[in-house]
Amino acid sequence: MSDLGRKDFGDKAEEKLTPDSQKSLLDKTKEGLTGAGDKVAGSVQPSDEKSVTQKLSDSTSTKPGEESYLDTAKKTLGEAVEYVEKTAEDVYNKVVESTK
Repeated sequence: MSDLGRKDFGDKAEEKLTPDSQKSLLDKTKEGLTGAGDKVAGSVQPSDEKSVTQKLSDSTSTKPGEESYLDTAKKTLGEAVEYVEKTAEDVYNKVVESTK
């Protein structure tokens, strides 16, 4: 059984075993959305709060070297902060220079 708010293990297995050629566009879209939601839920749920079976499922569904959504968000946020800091510094320097 999966943890609350997570995609059911049986659904994951069924999706992987069913060839894409046998899936409708609606099925593929649903899989993509529920899969993305499960990935986000898994990345924000602390490991110590996951059941053993959920940890196993997460470890088998994440590809080696793949960055989680949470890691990607942190990286993007960090880059945005750096950009704002650099822009603010540039503006400050221009103001200081124009007052000389």
